Amino acid sequence: FGVPTSIDVQATLKAKLNVDRKPYTILGACNPPLAHQALEADPGIGVFLPCNVDVFLGDDGATYVQAIKATKMFDLVGNPAIKPIADQVDAKLQRVLEKL
Repeated sequence: FGVPTSIDVQATLKAKLNVDRKPYTILGACNPPLAHQALEADPGIGVFLPCNVDVFLGDDGATYVQAIKATKMFDLVGNPAIKPIADQVDAKLQRVLEKL
């Protein structure tokens, strides 16, 4: 996975709303081969790409990382050709999270 997009929510909310909050970043994770397969199977899937991974500081002071469950997200498309691709995405994201 690569991370083509990153949103610093803390800085954005401060700049736009003058709101202070704990660090919170949304990463747009992308696996180009799987994204290509998904787009070939259903061009409308692009609305769900890239897969979001959130990194934030909890109230307990710990850093949390969570990732979208691709199989649940891609179920919304209703195209059975997406299922095996989503399964691969979930497996890969799970391995990444387990290494943290």
